[in-house]
Amino acid sequence: MKDQQIDLFPGPTLFGHPKGLMTLFFTEMWERFSYYGMRALLILFMTAAIADGGLGFDDKTSGAIYGLYTMGVYLFALPGGWFADRLLGLKKSVWYGGIIIALGHFTMALPGLMAWISPETGVKESLTALDTNSFFLGLILIVLGTGLLKPNISSIVGQLYPAGSSKRDAGFSIFYMGINIGAFIAPIACSTMAIYDWHLGFGLAGLGMVIGLIQYKLTGGSLYGYGEEVSFVTSEELRKKEKLQRAILMIGAIFALMLLLFFLGVIPIDVTVIAKASGNIIAAVAVLYLGYVIFFGGLDLSDQKKVGVIAILFLFSALFWSGFEQAGSTLNLFAERFTDRDLFGWEIPAGYFQSVNSMFIILFAPFFGAMWVWLGRRNLEPSSPLKFAFGLLLLGLGFLVMYFAAKIAASGDLAAPTWLIFTYMLHTFGELSLSPVGLSLVTKLAPAQYGGQMMGIWFLSVSLGNLIAGLIAGEASGGTEEALAQMPSQYLMIVATTVGTGLLLLLLSKPIRKMMGNVH
Repeated sequence: MKDQQIDLFPGPTLFGHPKGLMTLFFTEMWERFSYYGMRALLILFMTAAIADGGLGFDDKTSGAIYGLYTMGVYLFALPGGWFADRLLGLKKSVWYGGIIIALGHFTMALPGLMAWISPETGVKESLTALDTNSFFLGLILIVLGTGLLKPNISSIVGQLYPAGSSKRDAGFSIFYMGINIGAFIAPIACSTMAIYDWHLGFGLAGLGMVIGLIQYKLTGGSLYGYGEEVSFVTSEELRKKEKLQRAILMIGAIFALMLLLFFLGVIPIDVTVIAKASGNIIAAVAVLYLGYVIFFGGLDLSDQKKVGVIAILFLFSALFWSGFEQAGSTLNLFAERFTDRDLFGWEIPAGYFQSVNSMFIILFAPFFGAMWVWLGRRNLEPSSPLKFAFGLLLLGLGFLVMYFAAKIAASGDLAAPTWLIFTYMLHTFGELSLSPVGLSLVTKLAPAQYGGQMMGIWFLSVSLGNLIAGLIAGEASGGTEEALAQMPSQYLMIVATTVGTGLLLLLLSKPIRKMMGNVH
């Protein structure tokens, strides 16, 4: 009876879940459509020759930009959540975040639209500088918008279910299915448009976000009472609000001025140097903060050990994502340059391969969930550190497949697409072993007073991994004859690193398990 009372929802329901879940499902689906659709084109557009409509960047520059962009998407989720909690509210943050994302995509598509309006050759050539500037401005807008939308839409999903609801996990599973549906459709749709013009692909990604915003507004009544704007009533609260608004305006003005100086060429920027420095800064912040919490955070010995486990898993998590997130960079370039994509006389766009991971998640996520439950009932379910180790080992096996594919490419032949498909399958198995486990484990290990901050540390590890993935892409993408000859050894080095780290974690799993105490 108590469980039934917990699962009684105050508003309208659909298939036993709050109706608002469908609003959030489709909003997130279209947001992920916009993100993964553009990401499938991102590094291909940067490395494509100017004559082919691209930016003509070299692999190192393109990889560093890719890494900084994907790092920023996760990094700005931290201030985005803070901003929503203290000022704008969750629902408005999602709305304005989506608008900024759409503006970012349309900014990237702008040069293509202008070239279409004025197709004269001279006009097209004059658009090259605009293309570069609108590209960078578009990326910055998407990072800012995603930082506002992504963490807060998940928080609203959590608010739909009362504490102790048995349907909460099922609700999040439905929500995450929306993510993967959007991520599956988007690379195919946007890559198809990019065949005709890169900017059409970027524009379609923006259109997807607009569709998501329209349905969010039309069906938003089902979210009444959830994620509302922060209320300021007393004079003290209003003063705090004004002070907060002034601080945000000041930070925004400084940020806008720096961007202006960058676009005017006053501030010279070396993206590779910035990317490497950013990685060092993120790692240093994580180490110093975790060290402070452990030694000066007022924790008892049990909680100190648990935070120590989070620190250990931070390193392994960052390493995993540094390999996994090469899907959109290194492996995307491999599909473009070294994969036989001929299908009955039609060349499959390289971006189509970006849908494979989401397809495998949709197919195998239920199997993995059922497998852990089946093993748990028989007291055979591996511990969380062991699942982490399996994730790293599967990641390494995926790159071992790519080692053989790279040898084929280095010999001058095109590799069959099955090499990439098998790699993505093994990487998906690794993701299903590690990603949901990591999120759940951090929430269990985090001391009560540091819950949100420890989740921030998890996102920092993902952010750092994304950045490293972009830097690796600049080295292992085979863009020159010398780089192509070295590509198999680069993949073999990634295999040795990931498999070696996975084996190390296997050895450490028992001591780590003891440090976790009563957390299973």
